Amino acid sequence: MLDPQMKRGLLENCILSVLCRGDSYGYQILKDLSPCITVSESTLYPILRRLEAAGCLTEYTVVYNSRLRKFYRITDHGREQIRDFLQNWAELERMYRFIEEGTRHG
Repeated sequence: MLDPQMKRGLLENCILSVLCRGDSYGYQILKDLSPCITVSESTLYPILRRLEAAGCLTEYTVVYNSRLRKFYRITDHGREQIRDFLQNWAELERMYRFIEEGTRHG
């Protein structure tokens, strides 16, 4: 089972990746994430709030079918977080290969 902290970090970056493709709203973000991971609304919205508080995204509302729809937009800081994640991934891969190699000798 994936460590909850690692999963949270991965999920945050998946959400930011969706927003790199363009501004979006909650339900659409869930749909866009579905090929990668299934996420509930009760999981998504707290993460969106946390990412906003961290300066990784902003929100704005648009009237759609006589209702307000909240949209999210990635910020430069959010793009920087993704760049950092991708750079750190190479280090994580080296560690994975090291661990995997060690298990072959045991």
